[in-house]
Amino acid sequence: MRRLFMLVLLVPAFCSVVFAQLGAIRDRGPHTLYGDIKVETEPGSESQKPLSLEVQLYIINGTLVGRETVSANGRYRFMDLANGEYDVVVMSENLEVARVRVRVQSVYKTDFRQDITLQARVNHTETRAATISAADVYERTGANKSLFEKGQKAADEKKYDAAVDLFDRLVAADPKDFQAWTELGTVQLMRNNIDEAEKAYRRAIQEHPTFTLALLDLGRLLSAEKKFEDAITPLTEAVTSSPTSAEANFLLGEAYLQIKKGSKAVPYLTEAAKLGKAEAHLRLATLYNAVGMKDKAAEQYQEFLKKRPDYKDRKTLEQYISANKKP
Repeated sequence: MRRLFMLVLLVPAFCSVVFAQLGAIRDRGPHTLYGDIKVETEPGSESQKPLSLEVQLYIINGTLVGRETVSANGRYRFMDLANGEYDVVVMSENLEVARVRVRVQSVYKTDFRQDITLQARVNHTETRAATISAADVYERTGANKSLFEKGQKAADEKKYDAAVDLFDRLVAADPKDFQAWTELGTVQLMRNNIDEAEKAYRRAIQEHPTFTLALLDLGRLLSAEKKFEDAITPLTEAVTSSPTSAEANFLLGEAYLQIKKGSKAVPYLTEAAKLGKAEAHLRLATLYNAVGMKDKAAEQYQEFLKKRPDYKDRKTLEQYISANKKP
């Protein structure tokens, strides 16, 4: 059996945020969100620990704010943030291993800290397909590799015009580079060029129809534009290519909900909940409540609170659970 390396989140899905006031600058931003990523290992598994992780920051509507690569025991930092709720997502080899909801809210210019602790485990008994197949790794020439890395760096530094120029040059030189098309789509999205972002994502999928990242990004974009019917196709393909993606299952279930096909939404939302997506329990509860299955809705609210114990409306949900859960 092949030894598997897994990362397990050791903090609740919703964590308290430690913040320090920087001064009496009375405004609504910009704020900074930062934290340490700590990877603990079991005895004998130290060599299995990943060298680096990607940390992504999303507004809760699914819009990517930024991302950066950090060492396994490094620090991430996102600056110039407005008040609001964000998801900090940790990726290892293109697989989501942690998602933490953080509220950034202050009338003062403030630093918010959210540390994340993961545990590396070696599984000796199970096997599964690699997260990234050989087909997902795109080989570039030296010049194109340099363009790709410079484009990513410009995007990470929020120099979006420069990033677009770099990725445009790259896909002009090599139109089959599906990863570059995907990066171009994301940068165009950050510039609020929705049509251009959609075109880039679709071109990435044209070049590599099973590339999960492009499928997921296109589905998320279409959902944000309320084009839920259109979103179902790429999201279905995303679930097919990456069935253990909580985000893909959740977005597909949500798309079916939005077009009033609750029976089709349930299995995907249920799978997303099993994979750790707390919000999936809320959507299932809403669905069950709407059809009068209040006991099932209460069960979903209860599961949600296990994952999000600091939920701001916890008392309201507890009252619903108390009133509707079967003994």
